[in-house]
Amino acid sequence: MALKAVHVSDVPNLDQVPENSPLALCSTRFFKGVNYDGDDEVKFGYNLPKFMVIGHRGSGMNILQSCDPRMKSIQENSILSFNAASKFPIDFIEFDVQVTKDECPVIFHDNFILTEDEGVIVERRVTDLTLAEFLCYGPQKEPGNVGKNLFRKTKDGRIFEWRVQNDDPLCTLQEAFKKVEHSIGFNIELKFDDHMVYTEEEVTHVLQAIMKVVNEYANDRPIIFSSFQPDAAQLIRNLQNTYPVFFLTNGGSEIYMDTRRNSLEEAIRVCLTGSLQGIVSEVRAIIRNPGVVTRIKESKLCLITYGQLNNVPEVAWMQHLVGVEGVIVDLVKEITEAISDYIKPAKDYDEDSLFVEEAEKQVTTKPRFTQHELSLLLLKISPELIQS
Repeated sequence: MALKAVHVSDVPNLDQVPENSPLALCSTRFFKGVNYDGDDEVKFGYNLPKFMVIGHRGSGMNILQSCDPRMKSIQENSILSFNAASKFPIDFIEFDVQVTKDECPVIFHDNFILTEDEGVIVERRVTDLTLAEFLCYGPQKEPGNVGKNLFRKTKDGRIFEWRVQNDDPLCTLQEAFKKVEHSIGFNIELKFDDHMVYTEEEVTHVLQAIMKVVNEYANDRPIIFSSFQPDAAQLIRNLQNTYPVFFLTNGGSEIYMDTRRNSLEEAIRVCLTGSLQGIVSEVRAIIRNPGVVTRIKESKLCLITYGQLNNVPEVAWMQHLVGVEGVIVDLVKEITEAISDYIKPAKDYDEDSLFVEEAEKQVTTKPRFTQHELSLLLLKISPELIQS
């Protein structure tokens, strides 16, 4: 993966973090359902794991311009990618859902889908396609059928043919519920175009189509809804009270006309005003201002982060130390293995011993780095982090 410099001032001071801060990388499920008492207090059906690693678009997003083959290993947002991620000790996979013109929720990140026709790149908005048109792109399920070649446009306008080592057909939300390992939770990002203005009726119509599939196929699968669109987050919260809703924010890395999207302080306000359950923040916003984690915790909100910095094991571990509950990552295998490696195995003991209870209390985890060592390590690696 290419690297990009960040300033030393962006790296938080970890001197105040308890050295024996615990971490459990486990498959404890949470958010099976959400119940509310008379005071509208959230009561989750699952206990929150001490730390979560969440697969980004399955087992990782595709960065076609990257020289790192891991960024082009498996087609993102595909059944193949989801099930590949489920082989590792993670609790959730994250993916993007849009709704086609004929009201079918499909899984695809970009607002536009590109192909080539007689040497010319043709792009169409995903939500302007019917399901049949959408599924004509990329590899096909039926033997002998050939789909339209997929291309992708980067943020700087470059276009790449969408070639990966392990390809897989595009899929629907319904297929994901039916074909993905049932024990894996879904972090469903409700995808809307940042450059479009939606009416409440339009957003509600999209969300109702998604909820129809969720209600029919979710069963007891853990689900989190999230969205960068504050109105969509509020509306999905109003449409159901079974699953928690998180507000997505880049914490001010980019500025939008909608001021609710421009800082973590605004994100906290959105959650408290709309009775949302948590925030998913771009990790750099947390690294620049780790003190905001305390304010989020005091507001009784959960906090998860995303971003390429999360592919650095030390950065993921550092976030646990300051109170972040989970990280969305591309390198699922590497991050789960690295974080597990930070945990010292518990000592063996006789299950029939009178001291079993005390021994269980001692099954704690401890980082291999002291806080001072971790601070120095982050300072050392920070000038080389994620060059896009």
